[in-house]
Amino acid sequence: SVSLVEQIANSTADSNYKQSWTALKSQIGKLWPSQGASLVVSPIMLLDKSLIKEMASKTKDHAYEFGGPIGTAFMLIILPILVLGITWISMASDWKIAMPIDPLPSISDLWDTDALMLVTVWILLQALFYISPLGRTVKGFPLKDGSRLSYNMNGLPAFIISSIGLGVCYYKDLLPITYVYDRFIQLAFASWFFSLILSAYLFITALVQGTGYSQPGNSGNFFYDFFMGRQLNPRIGNLDLKVYFEMRPGLIGWVMVNFCMAAKQYEKHGNVTTSMLLVCLFHFWYIFDALWNEEAILSTMDVNFEGFGFMLAFGDIVWVPFLYSLQARYLVDHPVDLPLWATIGILILQTVGYVIFRGSNGTKNEFRRDPNSPASKRLETLTTDNGKKLIISGWWGICRHPNYLGDLLMALSWCLPCGFSSILPYFYIIYFTILLVHREKRDAENCKEKYGKDWDKYCKIVKYRILPGVY
Repeated sequence: SVSLVEQIANSTADSNYKQSWTALKSQIGKLWPSQGASLVVSPIMLLDKSLIKEMASKTKDHAYEFGGPIGTAFMLIILPILVLGITWISMASDWKIAMPIDPLPSISDLWDTDALMLVTVWILLQALFYISPLGRTVKGFPLKDGSRLSYNMNGLPAFIISSIGLGVCYYKDLLPITYVYDRFIQLAFASWFFSLILSAYLFITALVQGTGYSQPGNSGNFFYDFFMGRQLNPRIGNLDLKVYFEMRPGLIGWVMVNFCMAAKQYEKHGNVTTSMLLVCLFHFWYIFDALWNEEAILSTMDVNFEGFGFMLAFGDIVWVPFLYSLQARYLVDHPVDLPLWATIGILILQTVGYVIFRGSNGTKNEFRRDPNSPASKRLETLTTDNGKKLIISGWWGICRHPNYLGDLLMALSWCLPCGFSSILPYFYIIYFTILLVHREKRDAENCKEKYGKDWDKYCKIVKYRILPGVY
C-alpha cells in the first residue's frame, strides 16, 4: 500500500492512474476514514499530491518506544545481564554493591541441564493446568474484526494445587526444594534460554501465519519487532500463550521460589523469621488476589495492545520470579528479626496499599464490564466526544492511577522487612516506580490521542497522575 500510494503521489499522467486508485481507495478509507471518504468523491481530487504524500508518510512513520530499534537491541542484551548480574553480585559479594573478588561465571558455570529440565517441566505443568477443565471459560474484549477470543480462567485452582503440591513434596521429602536456592543463578540462566527460544518461536510463527499482528511490533525492524512481539494473540490450540505466560508460570513460580527460600532459611538457621513470613504472606496474597480476579487481565494494555515478544516473554519467565523474589532470598542470607512495632507498621502499610489497589481496580473493572450497573451509575463521569466515559470520582477522582499508588505502597511494604543493610532488596520498589511512571506516560499519550481535548479537560479535573499532591 505504501509503494502504491507513493507511485500515485509521484505520477501525473499515468494511464493506470484511476485503476490504481480504485484498488487502493478502500485501504485508504480504512486507514484514514475522514480523508478517505472525501477522496472517493471524485478521482480529480487525487491530483492533490500533497495529501497523498502525507498519507504515505503516515504509513511509513512508526511510533517507536524504548529507544526504537537501537534501544530494544540494547535491552535484548542488557536485561539478561542485569538479572544474572544482580544474582551473581548478591551471591559473590554478600549483597553489597561492589565488584566481587571472584571471577565472572562462565557459560559452563551457568548452564545446567537439570535446571533447564526443571524450568521446562514447570512451564508444561502449568500449561496442562490451563487447558484442563478446571475453572470456567470467558470471552475477551472484542478484537478489531469484532470477534472475541475465549480464555480459560483457572489460575486460582492451579495456584492452590501447586502450593499444596510443593508443601507435600517438602513434608514428605519427595524433592529437594532447597535446590532452588542452591542453583538459583543456573535456574535464572535456564529461564532466560527458554524465553529466548519462546521469543524466536513467536516471531517465526507470526511471519508464517501472517495474521493477528499487533501495531507496536510491526515496524519492519527485526530487533524492535522481536522485542515488542509481532502477534497480538498467539495461540496453540486453546492455549492463549500471552495470557498464560502473563498469569501462570512466572507469577505462581515467584511464590513457589519464596516458599523454597523459607525452607532454606529453616534449614540454614533452624527457624523462619517474622520478616520471611511477612514477605511470603504478602506475595502469596498478592498472587492469590490476582488469580481470584484473573478475568481482569483481559482488560489490560498488555493483552489488548501489546504484542507477545521477548519483552513480555522475558518479563514473565525470568524477570518476575528471579527479581521479585529478591527479598526472600536476601532473608536466607541475612535473617531479620522484626520488633513488634515494625511488624504492625508494615502490616498497616500493606493493608492500606491493598485497599487502594483492590478498591480502585474493582471500580475500574466493574465500570468496564457494565457501565450501567448500580455501582457504576453512582460514579461521576466525563463523557467524551466519542461517547466514552472517564471516571472522575471515588478513587479515580483522587488521581488518574490510584491502582498504581496502591501497588507502590504494597511494594514498599514487601521491601521493608529486609531492613536497611543492603539496597538490593529494594530493587523492586525502585524498578517498579520507574516502570509505573513510564507506563503512566504511555497511557497518557494514548489517551491524549484517543480523546483529544476531552483528555485535557479530564486532566484539569483529576490533576494528579499517581501520588496526590506530589505527582
